[in-house]
Amino acid sequence: MHIQTHPIASEPGLASYQLTSCHYGRPGSGRKAYIQASLHADEVPAMLVAQFVRRQLDRLEAEGRVQGEIVLVPAANPVGLSQLVQGTPFGRYDLGTGVNFNRAFRHVAEELKEKLAGRLGADAPANVALVRAGACAAVARWEPQDHTEALKKTLLSMAIDADIVLDLHCDNQGLLHVYAGTPLADQAAQLSALLGARALLLSNDSGGAPFDEACSRLWWELAEHFGPDTPIPPACAAVTVELRGEMDVRYDLTEQDAQALLQFLARESLLDIPLCELPAPQCDPTPLAGVEPLHAPQSGVLVFLKALGDRVAAGEAVADIVNPVSGATATLRAGQDGLLFASTAHRHLLRGMQVCKIAGATPFRSGSLLSQ
Repeated sequence: MHIQTHPIASEPGLASYQLTSCHYGRPGSGRKAYIQASLHADEVPAMLVAQFVRRQLDRLEAEGRVQGEIVLVPAANPVGLSQLVQGTPFGRYDLGTGVNFNRAFRHVAEELKEKLAGRLGADAPANVALVRAGACAAVARWEPQDHTEALKKTLLSMAIDADIVLDLHCDNQGLLHVYAGTPLADQAAQLSALLGARALLLSNDSGGAPFDEACSRLWWELAEHFGPDTPIPPACAAVTVELRGEMDVRYDLTEQDAQALLQFLARESLLDIPLCELPAPQCDPTPLAGVEPLHAPQSGVLVFLKALGDRVAAGEAVADIVNPVSGATATLRAGQDGLLFASTAHRHLLRGMQVCKIAGATPFRSGSLLSQ
């Protein structure tokens, strides 16, 4: 393993940051996997999982069991890790611009449609090589306008040519769940089963240009653009893994999650380790457009009537919000059948704040599908 240090925003006289990446195996010797932890810097469980993965990769590389190339970024957001607001970590948005650290990544598909015109043919592996080279060049041409864009470019440059991309996050409070592109459903289902995920949420375009889709969505967009006579497979399986909630920082869960990720890498021919039996899935894939977010209709104290993991029926009461001054109580009801899989950790809300999310099987939303 060798470590690379990437300077971020290193202007003289100003605060600067550095990003660290750990590199295993040899570039070009096989498939490539990229794993990053805590792009939202206040989502801490991912960083601990990355440490457990790192220890195992150190050992496996010493034993000659790393096949291909694996890049691990154990703390993907030094900018966010440095942000405090009156003593409280604030790692979801850049305080300078207000931009979400996991939005507005460069999407290179439109550029590649022009650059690759007339160069692709009937040979799928050759097309994959050309697309990867073009994507790397497009990211290299990205001219960041601020330190957060410089961070995003550095991360994307390490991941854009990978076969497997695992972006490790967590929710405020939640069950373990996974986001993936619809064309990646089979690979994502294996990963979800290994992790014991309770929801697998699929979308071709979730909106907002998050990191995983900057790596994966270009493949099916190019395939659609160039048509069936120019085979372009979904050659980058980029998946966002939500490792439960922010407070779920425990050694037993971390060990469990790290072993699941290593098993997935082994199934993808990146590690030479014994394969476990694939566990029975704990969920069926459902559309991200079928996720129902419930919001507070008034300010007040939040009282949940249902717990994470409960299945709710359309019209069923999920939570009350009690105004502490007037005593008025507003009851939130599910609009559809589904699984209550994520919620806020706050217990006093202002009107309009998100209360929880329910994963349903029927798509009904469009546009931007992710929480902001």
